[in-house]
Amino acid sequence: MTFIVGLTGGVASGKSTVAGLFSELGVPVLDTDQIARDVVEPGQPALQEVLACFGPRALGPEGRLDRAWLRQQVFADPDLRQRLEAMLHPRIRAELARRSAAAGGTYQVWVIPLLVEGAGQDRVDRVLLVDCPPEIQLQRLLERDGGDPATARAMLEAQASREQRHAVADDLIDNTGSPDALRGAVKALHVRYLSMAGAREGLPSPTPASE
Repeated sequence: MTFIVGLTGGVASGKSTVAGLFSELGVPVLDTDQIARDVVEPGQPALQEVLACFGPRALGPEGRLDRAWLRQQVFADPDLRQRLEAMLHPRIRAELARRSAAAGGTYQVWVIPLLVEGAGQDRVDRVLLVDCPPEIQLQRLLERDGGDPATARAMLEAQASREQRHAVADDLIDNTGSPDALRGAVKALHVRYLSMAGAREGLPSPTPASE
């Protein structure tokens, strides 16, 4: 089986940036956030199920799910969030498995924002945490998405704590430094993961293409 690295971290911690750096190195990257968007595209059964639960207001003007509106609803009501997760998570897991089987690679990176909350560490071989202080997360989240600070804080509070994420992490990237430092950290982990994946298969460690 393919060696899987579960890339996780709090909202606005820099997961997408780190995932992009792995992708530049030729590593197959599967993003569960993107899969979550894909399974609720127009015509998908999950979209109809969400609309049946939340009503037509959940639909944006272009016929797609209004994710910003939906985010406000579910982060204000834990019961609604659980209902939404029960609808979407099985479909996301099934699609992730399908894409992983098709992707190949010496190892893969799965971007799973809620890996800790969903106890998903048993589904991966290695947990890589992208970390930064909560105050930086809040600042980045407001800059990225806009919206009101209360909703942004609710999003942070609904996720696992920084301590909980650290407790399950095998590897950590501190995303408070320079872009060069971040790129260097990813390259170092890439070499390590190539070696680990090869060792599990009983193969010589591949030489990274970037070297």
